[in-house]
Amino acid sequence: MGSRRIAAEERHALCDLFDEVGKDAPTLCGDWTTRDLAAHLIVRERRPGAGAGILLPALRGYTASVQDAVAQRPWPELVAAVREGPPRWSPLSVALFVDAVNAVEFFVHHEDVRRARAGWEPRPLDAGRDGVLWRSVRTVGRLSYRGSPVTIVLHRPGGAQHTVKRGTGTDTVTITGEPGELLLHAYGRDEVRVRFDGSPEDVATVRGPGRGL
Repeated sequence: MGSRRIAAEERHALCDLFDEVGKDAPTLCGDWTTRDLAAHLIVRERRPGAGAGILLPALRGYTASVQDAVAQRPWPELVAAVREGPPRWSPLSVALFVDAVNAVEFFVHHEDVRRARAGWEPRPLDAGRDGVLWRSVRTVGRLSYRGSPVTIVLHRPGGAQHTVKRGTGTDTVTITGEPGELLLHAYGRDEVRVRFDGSPEDVATVRGPGRGL
């Protein structure tokens, strides 16, 4: 239930922010505006055939064309569809594991809009939210940093840590931050508050463009 609550809270907070900033606001998702991001979320939940291109490179062109078409709908309609969530027939409405996936998805995209604006600050810590995100950090980190030549340890203040990549040598980079910050860095975002410990060369490698899902 923790993941379900966090997913719902992040979904509705993102939609409230959509209402506030409008359809043409920037995001951290490349050149996507908020309209593009909303369309992405709708395709993910309501067009499973087209949504497959989110994961499968061979279908990305088809997914992009469907997403572009969805993005042409009136902005209030897009926000309402994201807020409502997946219909009952969608695979994303029934599978239990989806709660954790959605908690991460909507947290990251909520921050994609928040942190694309000047003057952003991390939100206050939330034990429930941070616990849910921490449980996903290991899996996301293993995927994101899989190409790293150095060992990478994700460290949460207070002592908990995950080794998400073992390099071929003895070099190690430790990334310290709150769970949400670590998750965002693993997703390829640079607008984060984390600390890197390691040699300058290794830290530069880990901070480079080769990470992300």
